Amino acid sequence: QVQLVESGGGLVQFGGSLRLSCAASGFPLDYHHIGWFRQAPGKEREGVSCMSHIDSTTFYADSVKGRFTISRDNAKSAVYLLMNNLKPEDTGVYYCAAQRDPWRTIDARTMCVTTTAGSLGQGTQVTVSS
Repeated sequence: QVQLVESGGGLVQFGGSLRLSCAASGFPLDYHHIGWFRQAPGKEREGVSCMSHIDSTTFYADSVKGRFTISRDNAKSAVYLLMNNLKPEDTGVYYCAAQRDPWRTIDARTMCVTTTAGSLGQGTQVTVSS
């Protein structure tokens, strides 16, 4: 099972930007779909953005489309989430997620919508002030 460690969270003003990073270890990311989930206070965890390992197809939640960009670097075993034009409603704990799927049973959208993840990081706090 791959281990994931997030970094890059913090406090940012409305309209600001942050870049989250996730370092993976213990297993190559090659056959893993990857993604970012978040959980706001009092709310359920939601899939923010996911990327397929098959063809790099991406999925974004409607609330972040056009503002967030997910990327991966398998050679560095790293996953990133660039977040622009941040809003207070983006506040929450952001989790890096990975789902090993060499059998191609799910896609990026399914991973995010169902928040499916065989591996989940410990989370990094993002707070957006108004």
